[in-house]
Amino acid sequence: MAETAIFHGVRIVLPPQRVWSKHAMESSPDEFTEVHVPDSAADETMAQDEEWFNVSVDGEQRRIRFHDYGVIYAVPGLYERIFYEELECRSPKTVVGLLKQELERVGTDPTSLTALDLGAGNGIVGEELRAIGVSSIVGVDLLPEAAAAAQRDRPEVYDDYLVADLTQLSADEQRRLTERKFNCLISVAALGFDDIPPQALATAYDQVLPGGWIALTIKEDFLTTEDPSGFQKLIRQMIDEKLLDLRTHERYRHRLSSNGEPLYYVALIAVKSDDRRAAELVS
Repeated sequence: MAETAIFHGVRIVLPPQRVWSKHAMESSPDEFTEVHVPDSAADETMAQDEEWFNVSVDGEQRRIRFHDYGVIYAVPGLYERIFYEELECRSPKTVVGLLKQELERVGTDPTSLTALDLGAGNGIVGEELRAIGVSSIVGVDLLPEAAAAAQRDRPEVYDDYLVADLTQLSADEQRRLTERKFNCLISVAALGFDDIPPQALATAYDQVLPGGWIALTIKEDFLTTEDPSGFQKLIRQMIDEKLLDLRTHERYRHRLSSNGEPLYYVALIAVKSDDRRAAELVS
């Protein structure tokens, strides 16, 4: 039976908790045949970016950290198997769903959006954007394995895909971004953990035209005053200094941890309300 919880006055229905154990997969066209996500309950201090799983790939037993994305993307279907089937990730549908609601509320047609997908990975978020009607999407990610996986798994999603470090853009990479004239930025479960720093988010924000939509999701711990990552300070400054007009926000269950406990993130939907550069806030 589903469990009900109240957070910040919002009623949230959670699915039954799962007990993680070895799961032998049926024969599959993918290269992996067995996945084991260990129960980390015995080590309650394990950080989110330290979680790991065992998998058999082409007959070889391997131990892979959840955040070793390049290794995971290289195996077709493994990312979806771990994060969506085993850990029940909800972030792409949740964030894109909130964006869709806000677009409908103000009468903006999703087909009018040209979106920059920051931390695009293998294209799951881009696929959700296409599903609501977004007509043009550019992905950007640090990892060449992510770009290769997006092309392999979802070749019709992106109009362009940059493998780039937004804190050190080349002249050609800057040109490819600028000429798109983005009116939407989305970044889902990609901020923090040394994957995308605040400087990269600020650079991505600066690619968006005034009046454009900003859809972000971030681990709730990164929005506390004790946050060492810098995201709390940057996002708070962007709101306080009117660079962002916050339209809605929601605390939600991102996914389960390896011991079955919920991990909560916060989704923010806003409009870029000023043409000042966010990069100046983190310089």
